Amino acid sequence: MTPISANARRLGFAGILPQAAALLAVIKGGPAGWTALALAYGYAALIFSFIGGAWWGIGLAHARAPRWIFAAAVAPSLIALALWYPWMVGETWPAPELVVLGALIAASPMVDRAIGFAPPGWLDLRWKLSLGLGGLTIAIGLLART
Repeated sequence: MTPISANARRLGFAGILPQAAALLAVIKGGPAGWTALALAYGYAALIFSFIGGAWWGIGLAHARAPRWIFAAAVAPSLIALALWYPWMVGETWPAPELVVLGALIAASPMVDRAIGFAPPGWLDLRWKLSLGLGGLTIAIGLLART
């Protein structure tokens, strides 16, 4: 397998910037604070779903992928949708959902490790990116005013 390129690393870390900007907007508060919460949730949910898509691709590309990989691959999208539901019905949102979503993103490299094969440097990068995005998402959830 080809090692992770420097460009992929740079773009991966750039993917944390939208959540960092959302955190700053939540801290600042005001009218933009609520929008920042919604954007932070949406961005985290999109990235979590993207991670699931990567697992799906690994499952399709590798004959020796674990049999459970496709169930794991669809779980992020379904979980993100379920965590969105309280907002749709007017319940308290998004603080607890952001914390849960952030924790799941932070823990997601455990699935990569369980899959058992990846390019050199993949798990190191996944842990850094997932802990970064997951940590920012948790922080936003903890600061959320519902």
